[in-house]
Amino acid sequence: MSSFSDFSPESLHAQVLLDVARALQEDVGGGDLTAALVPPARRARARVLAREAAVICGAPWVDAALRAMDPGVRITWHVAEGQRCAPDQVVLQAEGEARALLSAERTALNFLQLLSAVATKTATYVQAVQGTRARIVDTRKTIPGLRLAQKYAVRTGGGTNHRIGLHDAVLIKENHIAAAGGVTAVLRAAQQVAARAQFIEIEVETLAQLQEALDAGARMVLLDNMPLPMLHEAVRLNAGRAILEISGGVTLESVRALADTGVDRISIGALTKDVKATDFSMRLQELP
Repeated sequence: MSSFSDFSPESLHAQVLLDVARALQEDVGGGDLTAALVPPARRARARVLAREAAVICGAPWVDAALRAMDPGVRITWHVAEGQRCAPDQVVLQAEGEARALLSAERTALNFLQLLSAVATKTATYVQAVQGTRARIVDTRKTIPGLRLAQKYAVRTGGGTNHRIGLHDAVLIKENHIAAAGGVTAVLRAAQQVAARAQFIEIEVETLAQLQEALDAGARMVLLDNMPLPMLHEAVRLNAGRAILEISGGVTLESVRALADTGVDRISIGALTKDVKATDFSMRLQELP
């Protein structure tokens, strides 16, 4: 799988099922000992409430967790995927077997709280650069095993996915340049895998490296930890020849000034790495 932009619904569904199966095995294992205290025929209605404002994300994972425990569960979303919810708003209602709802609760909420947090943070950054040409881009700094889920959340929040992994694109960094013998040499070597890569990007730290990369035919350049004056000069020097991306230490306070330099992309590891889960809770009511 290379990106969510070319995911078929079937491929996305398959990934969701894998994620949910792994999470339920981790949590439920051989059986929910506490839920077994509830009579097996008892039915219930569950309401999921948002305790804070957020961009809702993770519905495919929540639905899959609930249906894995009760295939006949009835699920009604009151806030659509990608839409904002308000504090104390009911975002979801489900009716089904009480035992199943109880067993699926934590897995469903774990996906919802993580992915909504990523989507919400992404949307905040996207809003901060509105009106500029810069797109907000994610990185590979993700929770192991949940990269595709988190990158889905970035897209739901209005962001753009960078490469999914080492297998689908080339990002040449400082160590690659040193090991390969310099900027020009490493870019020439990269052409050997160009047909299999979505893109080839090279990281530079100085204006001299940027000029060398441009002279060697670079079409995508990552400007690493450059101060604002240098970024402005880099954009002028580039003159539209390559896609320019900023990376390194980007914060919500600094992102607008960075976007105003005229770069094309700003990659932010904090979208998926430094995430505070959105607060949701589930409340059950027995059905007659």
